[in-house]
Amino acid sequence: MSNAPLPNDYLERVYAGVLGKLIGVYVGRPFEGWTYQKIMSELGEVDYYVHDRLGVPLVVTDDDVAGTFTFVRALEDYGISEDLSAEDIGRAWLNYLVEQRTVLWWGGNGNSTEHTAWLNLKRGVPAPASGSIAVNGSTVAEQIGAQIFIDGWAMVAPGQPKLAAKLAEQAGLVSHDGESVYAAMLWAAMEAEAFVSGDIEHLIETGLAAIPADCLIAKLIADIRGWHKEFPDWRDTRQKIEDHYGYDKYPGNCHVVPNHALMIMAILYAPDDFQRAQMIVNTSGWDTDCNAGNVGCLLGIKLGLEGIDAGPDWRGPVADRLLISSADGGNAINDAVRTSYRLAALGHSLAGSKAPAAPKGGAQFHFSLPGSVQGFRPERGHGLAERTELENRVVPGGRALAIAYRGLGPGQIAAATTPTFSPPEVLAMRTYELMATPLVYPGQKLQAAVATDAGNLGAVDVGFRLKVYGAEDVLQTVDGPTIRLAPGAEGHLDWVLPDFGGQPIAEIGFVIRAEGSRADGAVLVDHVRYGGTPELQLRRPDEPSDFWRMAWVNGASFFSKRFPQSFRLSQDRGEGIIIHGTREWTDYKVAADAMVHLGNEAGVAVRVQGLRRYYAALLSRDGKLRLVRQRDETRTVLAEMPFDWTLETLYDMEVEADGTTLRCRIGDTSLTAADESPEALHDGGIGLLVHEGALSSNTVRISALA
Repeated sequence: MSNAPLPNDYLERVYAGVLGKLIGVYVGRPFEGWTYQKIMSELGEVDYYVHDRLGVPLVVTDDDVAGTFTFVRALEDYGISEDLSAEDIGRAWLNYLVEQRTVLWWGGNGNSTEHTAWLNLKRGVPAPASGSIAVNGSTVAEQIGAQIFIDGWAMVAPGQPKLAAKLAEQAGLVSHDGESVYAAMLWAAMEAEAFVSGDIEHLIETGLAAIPADCLIAKLIADIRGWHKEFPDWRDTRQKIEDHYGYDKYPGNCHVVPNHALMIMAILYAPDDFQRAQMIVNTSGWDTDCNAGNVGCLLGIKLGLEGIDAGPDWRGPVADRLLISSADGGNAINDAVRTSYRLAALGHSLAGSKAPAAPKGGAQFHFSLPGSVQGFRPERGHGLAERTELENRVVPGGRALAIAYRGLGPGQIAAATTPTFSPPEVLAMRTYELMATPLVYPGQKLQAAVATDAGNLGAVDVGFRLKVYGAEDVLQTVDGPTIRLAPGAEGHLDWVLPDFGGQPIAEIGFVIRAEGSRADGAVLVDHVRYGGTPELQLRRPDEPSDFWRMAWVNGASFFSKRFPQSFRLSQDRGEGIIIHGTREWTDYKVAADAMVHLGNEAGVAVRVQGLRRYYAALLSRDGKLRLVRQRDETRTVLAEMPFDWTLETLYDMEVEADGTTLRCRIGDTSLTAADESPEALHDGGIGLLVHEGALSSNTVRISALA
């Protein structure tokens, strides 16, 4: 550990960096790959979001976001150390990346650099060889990908550019090599130094110190600095970049060199203007979401929240929302606050200091950072007050989410919700699939602390509101318990969530009503928390729908609803698994009626932490029942016994995770194991898995231990 002092505003600057990354990606994503000429012809200069003009959602799944905030988790999984290796980061790839479905552009071997590297890892070529020029050739190895994923490494190393460059190098070498890795190292060093310096020339010099002086990236930067001094107008420098470093000069789909050039140009021409830098880098074209995301993160760190807020309302439409598609489905529906606290905790650990305690007793929604809303947005529509707005307010003792309303009365209510599962618009997102499981489940307790402004006009009834998927995947409104609050009053809401017939909970939030006379004012939400063991029955709902099946991470070759059973998975090669639940689950029981149709082994998994980290009770073709721990490439048999079972026979399997003890029961047969090793797994969801065959189940139940 470095024992380096952290900036006083470290957490808030991380938050600004995460927001800057998201804003840049969301601005550039709708026209990714366009040329400058096409952008100017069809959009003009890009000063703000254009998703609505192009008919696509604003907040989308994207490799820039998912990869950045997934790969940095290798620090949690393999030890928080400055010496984290490319080989361990490669292991994280194999655990969190679902082939053809999550994080990456799965464009084919030799087409997509990341796909090529993943195939190398899968067939046993470890990092860094998996991404090397020696294995993949320079064209594949020097595309843009190493650069686009580096922001997390910089944000856990504030003021430590050498460490940031070292971590970015190891991460980059999993999939890339050469100039691509140099670009990643340079930008990571710049972002780390941006926590302690606002001088853009100093930041560039810091980045250059991290890479070879004679590399192409260094030469490119020297040229652009010269053009910047020569030409007052960035458009002239952009033309020089196209002439000397354009796409026609470098092979492959998306080479790092042209895109890195545009990023350097943007920060030179707008070092202290977040909006102008976004305009320059997005209007310039090519890999717009990647370039704008890196520029946004750097300037977010450098300028802070004030710099982002100095221009138009970038933050309002985003509302902190962030999607991370990976094999850890409980991490998918995320927000900038949650992600920032996670990164800052890693930064504190690397610096040898203790991270601040989780705000408000660990509540998942606490609104503790300036301007944060953690995904909450006003609900609009018939009977909903149009003049309902949300804002983050300073209150005695901290911050709260204010739901401000005007003109409530009979026929007019106010409501605001935040996503807890995949939104309906996920079906309109292109290129990148969202693998997600819900955050909140039946049987868990939902709690909130709320208050009203003393200056409110009239009393209001405040209650919980859910949005739950129903027939034809239409969201249904379910309202929960309410309390009446006079002006200046405080109260608490509690609700043990009911079962919804197998349908997932998509949103949680609040509804505000006034009876009789008009009500104006605001309800202040101090925090919202959920917790406890789910009491949950997973099955095919009675009504026709599909999101119930999409609530499982699909890590199998085939997972279809077109069979009589609720769940049927099939795996062509190796092991396939479908996963449900979150890392907040610890001790619980899962019961499933399982039938093996074919396979070397199959069964039920608990404390699942990705594709290659779990415990499982397995029926094996050698006539054994086993309790195993899978941790990356290592499988450990914790206990086994003879068990005479047959294909096409239904078995009621129960598996319990209870502290360090694992239990499996099938009828009168029971098997118990203990795992007190350093490799023990302490939390995670459930799964159904099969090795080269097919497995089905009608109902899966999760419940508390007796």
